[in-house]
Order: sequence, then C-alpha cells, then structure tokens
Amino acid sequence: MTVETPDMDELLRLVPTAAYGDAVCANGTSAGKHGGRGGALHLSAVLPALSSAIGHPIATKVHADPKACQDALGFPDVKSAIIVLVDGLGYWNLAMRLGHAPYLRSLMNDRVNQRPISTCAPSTTVAAMAAFGTGTCPGLTAMAGYTQLEPERHTLIQLIQFKDALAPKPANPHIPVPAMIDPHELQRERTVFESLAACGVRVTSSGLPKFAGSPLTEAALRGTDYQANVTPRDRVLAAARAAREPGLTYLYVRDADKVGHNYGWNSEHWVAAFEHIDAQLALLRRSAPTGTLIVIVADHGMVQTDPSQRIDIAEEPQLQQGVGLVGGEPRSLMLYAEQDTDPSDIAARWHHRLGDIALVRTREQAIADGLFGPVADRVKPMLGDVIVQAADAVTLVDSRTQSDKATHLPSVHGSQTMLEMDIPCLIDMA
Repeated sequence: MTVETPDMDELLRLVPTAAYGDAVCANGTSAGKHGGRGGALHLSAVLPALSSAIGHPIATKVHADPKACQDALGFPDVKSAIIVLVDGLGYWNLAMRLGHAPYLRSLMNDRVNQRPISTCAPSTTVAAMAAFGTGTCPGLTAMAGYTQLEPERHTLIQLIQFKDALAPKPANPHIPVPAMIDPHELQRERTVFESLAACGVRVTSSGLPKFAGSPLTEAALRGTDYQANVTPRDRVLAAARAAREPGLTYLYVRDADKVGHNYGWNSEHWVAAFEHIDAQLALLRRSAPTGTLIVIVADHGMVQTDPSQRIDIAEEPQLQQGVGLVGGEPRSLMLYAEQDTDPSDIAARWHHRLGDIALVRTREQAIADGLFGPVADRVKPMLGDVIVQAADAVTLVDSRTQSDKATHLPSVHGSQTMLEMDIPCLIDMA
C-alpha cells in the first residue's frame, strides 16, 4: 500500500466542487474548472459504467456515455457484476484503518484502487443513494439533504423515511412512521436498475428485510428483485448466489455509518465493525462465481466532531435572523428565508459570523458552482435559499428543533472536505 494519507488539517479543508459528466483528462482526472474532481470518476458514474461492463449500457441525463465511464473507472467487460455500497466508508477513513482489514488492504495494493472518486454534495446518504441509483445528481433527483423543504406545505421533510421532520415522535417507536409523500413522486428519475430490468437484464438487491420497499429504497434504488436476509452472512451469500446468472447484483452494507454516528468513526466500536465488514467482503470474494466483477464503493466519508467547534443556532441570534427553517444536516445546512427576507442578507450575516470555518453561498451561487449538478425547475424551491458547508470539525446544530443526541453525534458528514467527499472504488475479480 503506497497511498500517502494527508494530515487531518488537509483532509478537513473544503475542496473544489466535483463536476458531473463523462469528461476525463489524459492523466485520468476529471476535466474542467472543478479541480480534477468528479466527472467519470464520480459515484453517479458507477452504475452507468457497470451497465456498460455487463453489455447493456444505460445512459442517464448526467452520463451520456456509459462506455467512457467504464473506461475511466477501469471496469473490465464481464457477464456478471456485484456492486457493494458500504455506507459511511470514505476513502481516507478506509486508508487510515487498513491494518484492520486484510482483504481491503490486499485490494489497495493494486494501483487502480489507489485513487478515490467523488461522491455528491451534500455528502450524505439520501442524496448519494439517489445519485448512485439514478446515475444523476441531487438537482434532478430532488433528494438534496437529510431534511429539505416540501414547498406545497412549506414544511421540512426527512428523507430517510419521507416523513415530516418536525412532527412529534410516535409514542411507540416500534410502529413504522408512514411516508408523508410518495417517493416515486418526489424522485422521478428512472433508476439504472429499472432501465436494466426493462432490457431483460437480471438485477438483484441483497439487503435487510426492513429496507425492502422502504421509502428510500423505492425512491433511489427501485427496479431490482430484492432478496431480504437478516444476517450479514446470509446477505453476502445471497448476493454471491445471484451472481451465478448474468446481470447485476447490488449489496448494501450499513454498519460503518451506523456505528460511526453512535460511537465515532475512530472508536473501538467502529474498528470492530470495520473488521467485520472486511470479513464479509472477503466472504463475498470467496463465494462469488469465478469471473464475477466485484466493485466496492461508499456513499460518503465521516468526520469526527469536536465539541469545542459545535455552533448551536439556538444560541446565536444573528444566525436566526431572517431564517424561517433550518434543513440539511450538521455539516451542510440549507437555510430557508422568511418571507420578504433577502437571502443575500442571511448569507452575509452567516459569513460574518463563521468566516473561514464554513462556505456560505446563496442558492443561486451554489447552483452556478454546480454543487447539485444540473437543477430541474421543480427542484429549485426545495433547495435552501442559503447553503452552508462546514470546514474543520465544525458542526452547525439547532437545539430548538433537534434532539440532544442529534446535536452531539460523535461522527457526521455532509460537507465538501476530502474526508467526506472522497470515496473508494475498489475493483476485484472473483
């Protein structure tokens, strides 16, 4: 393993916005004004590239040339492929803990696996899953953050469960909360899985029973034959069995993100979960049919928070002024202006207060910078009037509406730093 890991100060600096599209430079980095990030080396390019690799190229509104994506990412032509998405396993999180992961360490010895690709912004699960599943971007999927505005009722919705973000919690937490809006109505882009299935290609998902038909699955990942199993081992073996037939198999692994949020990504709990993930992936490699392409990606990385850098909007009157709703997440806020308030005034106040510890842009500035990729007219009102992305280990919370646990998570993500934006794209052949 010869990848040199930058120091934490560099990993926590804001980086240029990743581009969308198929362009690559001669040296393998993305072309354009975006500092060599994104393009064909982007999470949104992975499924179009795999569709080309299995002989059924699917173009999307962002990636018109699946073969160019395949070539840029280095995927060989195969009959069967397995794509594994490990929630929360950023490239640099992985690189800094390789001593605990013999299988992943063996993959990182291969030069093709030593370059990260980019996730979307905000670097969070709902936005990234939709960009991944559709091969597009948050500006088209209408999934741009953990919470965002539902314009018709002018309320915040939470996009893990598609429910009202500000509604009181049910008395019985074991009773599922019904989706407030139709996932198919919010996220209207066809998924790559749907397009492949329409061509007669086998498309299989292997995951937890509770995610079968969930709002997020229906929005971002619909179109597969969902195989539900309770244990990680059974999910891995189900994916390996599915790969015996030509086509595409999707396997989701969640524990790095879940444990990171609860205990911190550099905790002993996280390391134990990481070791377990490595064992699952090694089992998949041993069990998959010979000739199967295995690709391992993530949706985002994770940042360890610093309590001394936590800013609570509830304690900052100048940050509350003119702001009606606060959406997004602790590393990437979307601020919705009160009626008759100029978003530029809000942005100026926030920039004056935060200085270099956050990037503050109006919605128009963020769209012009390509933060959300191409943005559909229907999506624009859902985006914040002001977008705030944190640097360093800063978190921006609001104890007026968020629980104590939500404001004190030990590890979070969502912003535009190397640690959050850089994700692995590891290639192996069974």
